Amino acid sequence: MIQHHNQMCFATLEHPEPWSLKAYESVGGYRVWKKILAKRPPRRDLIEQIKSSGLRGRGGAGFPTGVKWGFMPDCDESYLVCNADESEPGTCKDRDILRFNPHALIEGMAIACYAIGAGTGYAYLREEFGDEPYRRFREALREAYGNGMLGPDIQGSGITVYLHDTLGAGAYICGEETALLESLEGKKGFPRFKPPFPANYGLWGRPTTVNNVETLALVPGILREEPGWQVGTEKSRGTRCFSVSGHVSRPGNHELPLGIPFADLLELCGGVWKNRELKAVIPGGSSVPVLPAKTMMELDMDFESLAEAGSLLGSGAVVVMDETTDMVRVLQRISRFYFQESCGQCTPCREGTGWLYRVLTRIVEGRGEEQDLEILEKVPGRIEGHTICALGDAAAWPVQGMLRHFRDEFEHYIRYGKSPVSPA
Repeated sequence: MIQHHNQMCFATLEHPEPWSLKAYESVGGYRVWKKILAKRPPRRDLIEQIKSSGLRGRGGAGFPTGVKWGFMPDCDESYLVCNADESEPGTCKDRDILRFNPHALIEGMAIACYAIGAGTGYAYLREEFGDEPYRRFREALREAYGNGMLGPDIQGSGITVYLHDTLGAGAYICGEETALLESLEGKKGFPRFKPPFPANYGLWGRPTTVNNVETLALVPGILREEPGWQVGTEKSRGTRCFSVSGHVSRPGNHELPLGIPFADLLELCGGVWKNRELKAVIPGGSSVPVLPAKTMMELDMDFESLAEAGSLLGSGAVVVMDETTDMVRVLQRISRFYFQESCGQCTPCREGTGWLYRVLTRIVEGRGEEQDLEILEKVPGRIEGHTICALGDAAAWPVQGMLRHFRDEFEHYIRYGKSPVSPA
């Protein structure tokens, strides 16, 4: 991981034990929470502050966080859930926040609980985080409870906040918020129909807000008015943790201002490895459409720029591919993932993801037919928008993006029965 200026989620990295309470307090940690405990400001004031900050969800959809908090009704029993089921291929930022700055998440969760009127919050971590990330988060929770930051009537304030951790069972579908809630209740992780939305009918049927790890970890710094939040663009405010992987010299997580040119991000990562040429980039996790090199080198990394270019910022996972990449095989691998991870509840997704994977496998094995291109063009449209959750869209968009920009490679495979790309 490379350190940069104006970090918020990774502000403690310069310390020898960045995950400790001591390190977090040295950068202003728990200052906002202590102020809330002392003054008990109107919770709607906090929601308005988050609204005016321009914070947008960092899990993938980019929905305004303050607006989401504002949906919560006044009631006796409600919940906050932190979605730490980070499973989007290429994404590893939440894992490192849990490893290196768990107290930022804990303070963010406590503040969010107060703002939405919830007395209890749950952090749902993916099963693969069961080693270091989970241990670090649990230890941070113990420190927070032990130092009087959580529990009943905290520091005599009359405010009660309990935070709990739990591990999932390794299912990608549980990154979808309602499937996560089903899993947290001890059920199979099937997404729910919406409406009703979680703010009306969430965990155990009570109003619930679900936020991503990075989103919640940013909240304390925003309310402290840290310089890191004064960067970005008008509609894409603050920093973003970019998980850069693939064919770069220095892969890793980079917390940088939104709106940074992709060319600058690539340079910070040491450029394309082995002095090769850039071919394509998946800019926001495996579920978003790929973009060719020429387009990416002219783009800024923010919500609006990527949407205008025909893709999405998504989870912030940037997958870089060089000139030796076989785009058909890349798509086959992506399609295999969504085929395996479909929960099977919706017929278009259950059957359609299998169709896509089998057709792509046939093409890669040299058995492709002309009609296969027609299938790859039609099937995504019959999945997209026809499922309960967005996994169907996630399976469809990569296919649409690849055919839009690299159709010639699919045609070559079908015509000659082999890859158009020379082995590296």
